[in-house]
Amino acid sequence: MRTKQLWIAAMVILLAFGLLVPTLTYSAESTGAKQGSVSIPVTTGLTGSGNSAKTFYLDLPSGVTGPAIKSGTLKYLGNNSTVGAITIENGKIKVTLKGNVKDETFPVVGKDGLFTKPFLSTPGNSIWRYADGRRWQINDYKEDKGYNVSYNKNADDYGTPSAIPPKTTVSTKSDPVNPSAATWYKLNQTPVPSSSVIQSSIKLNQGDLIGDTGNVSVKNGKFVITYTVPSKLFEPEQVSGSFPKGQWVEGRLYYVTLPYYFNAEAKVTSYSYAGSVTFDYSPPDQATLNGTATLEKPSPNPIKLEGSKVDVKINVKGELLGYTNSSNIEEWVFYAKEKDGSAKADMKKEYGKMLTASKSFDFQIPASRVTSDSFKQDYALTVIIRFKNPVITKTGTITSLEQKMEVSAGVYKKDNPVSYPSVPNKPTKPEGKPPIARISAPKYVKAGSDMMVYGGNSSDPDGYITDYAWGTPGAEGGIENTARGYVWYTRDKVGQTFPISLTVVDNDGLIGSTSTEVTVIEPIPSATLEITGSLKQNRKTTLTNSSTSPTRFPIIKSKTQVTISAVSGGTNADIKYSGSLAELESKDVLFRKPGKYKANIHVENTAGYGADGEITFDIAPDEVPSVYFDVAQKMYRDPEKGNRAIIQITDRSFSTDKDVLNRRIWEYRYDSNNDGRFTDENWEIFNNENEINPKLELTQVGRYEIRLTVFEEFGQPTIEDYVTEADRRSADSYTDPIKQALVERTVEIDNRAPEVDWDL
Repeated sequence: MRTKQLWIAAMVILLAFGLLVPTLTYSAESTGAKQGSVSIPVTTGLTGSGNSAKTFYLDLPSGVTGPAIKSGTLKYLGNNSTVGAITIENGKIKVTLKGNVKDETFPVVGKDGLFTKPFLSTPGNSIWRYADGRRWQINDYKEDKGYNVSYNKNADDYGTPSAIPPKTTVSTKSDPVNPSAATWYKLNQTPVPSSSVIQSSIKLNQGDLIGDTGNVSVKNGKFVITYTVPSKLFEPEQVSGSFPKGQWVEGRLYYVTLPYYFNAEAKVTSYSYAGSVTFDYSPPDQATLNGTATLEKPSPNPIKLEGSKVDVKINVKGELLGYTNSSNIEEWVFYAKEKDGSAKADMKKEYGKMLTASKSFDFQIPASRVTSDSFKQDYALTVIIRFKNPVITKTGTITSLEQKMEVSAGVYKKDNPVSYPSVPNKPTKPEGKPPIARISAPKYVKAGSDMMVYGGNSSDPDGYITDYAWGTPGAEGGIENTARGYVWYTRDKVGQTFPISLTVVDNDGLIGSTSTEVTVIEPIPSATLEITGSLKQNRKTTLTNSSTSPTRFPIIKSKTQVTISAVSGGTNADIKYSGSLAELESKDVLFRKPGKYKANIHVENTAGYGADGEITFDIAPDEVPSVYFDVAQKMYRDPEKGNRAIIQITDRSFSTDKDVLNRRIWEYRYDSNNDGRFTDENWEIFNNENEINPKLELTQVGRYEIRLTVFEEFGQPTIEDYVTEADRRSADSYTDPIKQALVERTVEIDNRAPEVDWDL
């Protein structure tokens, strides 16, 4: 039992980290049986009551068939609750789970079908020219009266007929804006069902007029726009039958274009799923065919009917188990057919000598079949494997194996189309491809910070961009007819989300528009410290205040507070710097001891916001040098050199942490009593001139021990006021922790044997 408990614990751990894959393990409780498991895909964030329970069809691990799974051993492991029994269906494990519930409230925006597409309101006024060609009838909406009035004005130009109406300030009203027409999105552009939107929280947000200037107000859910005619956009209009007839009678509808969208709060209940299913099974002991059928399209299933048909794609897979002689496979045969309807069928074959094969089948559900609110099409699938030579089994010989399956595809009718506010027909557009507007801007900006808005990635597929028109309601500053510019938001805009719209015009006069949003957040400064330099004991480091704050709310220097303290290894007394850390901008600091230290900073800005920051860093120890040298182990006195032995020594010492070896002292001591010990002898210096390749001249026969002592100079900048000569590291070949063996530090001096020449 303990083996099984450990296995289950391991499964839970793997599941928590998303590492669980179909596995097969031996069961400790059932001799001859095995235990397997399959993971349920971790699924989070599903919304809508239809996702409160979810059915999963899980592929069996390779080598396992549905009939091989022992009855009653299917078990679910996880935090969800099961609905009904866990079963085997179409060669897969079918398990239905109740979703784990999470309620979440978050801001949303309502747009015109796309996150980047605001609604466009295009109200206008009728301006008609009389038959005399010189007078114009002006229609003007009077907000105080709630209806349109008409009056006449004489033309300002000198032509007959007049080419343009006289310049006049007029007002117009839009049709009521309708939030029920909006498609709702999270700020990360994820769609949100309209049923989740809290109706009482919906607010209307308007942008700037596109291509025109004017004043905009909202009354009773309608826009009231005051603008100047003639405006930039108009279209021909049929005058009313009561208007006087004549040669020069003409009607024009001068309109303006106003983007708008909605803000609201949404409350969404989401559901999540995870876990695994375990089971016991008996491995096949003879040729067995396992077939599975997977519905790949439509996804999701069922799916809304869009257009004249729904595409269906089914994958049928066969896996031969308990048999390894693939050369005896003659062919795989796959059948797929509709169980009713047109009874369309298809067959495919695979002649490869493989133990696993699959084929996909494509069907269509025509719209004419969906005669009610919902429709289900059933499909019958078959996989067959045929052998060239008969295969012997426990029950006799077989020449083929067959497996049947079924799947269903569902379709339901599309919801009624969303009604959008009526928009007057626009004039015929010029031929050509419109430009594509693109905006690059941050999602969040601190109040008082300059924010760059960039439209330079906009493009025109058949020409070039000629004009840029920006809409930045709520922002300070403005962007001229350029691809980029800077805006900022005042402190009273904190917590609000504002649109940024861009309309570009190409060389054909065509326009393209897009929009994005920016949310204004509190102008909290960023408290940041940086430590640079050699983070090593007794070396100079530099502590720099790199804190930032919105441009219009700078940091108050006198309120900046910085402290440095020891965490471990050293003490506060080991931290050295001149002056104080008040109003810190940059300060050179030296640490006398290695260890872990931290620096804290507090800053405040002119908006009254404060912030704290902390960095923790390690100061490395100043390592002692490593001492090593080469010397011959035996040398002879040379009669031609006054019976002296001249020993050449080469220093191989080095600094382990890149310091400079700037001083060397070479010494030796002589085993004068030839007792094999040097500890009772005195050292004598033979070179103290920092030589790397010194020479030692010896005259007495016997053994000598050589000692080298090296001294370091700092290889990195320091602060001289806080270090002494004793802080420079040194080491010698006798006490070096990585001690050179005595035999490598010893040289023996001997007399050269005489040369004998026998001449007979």
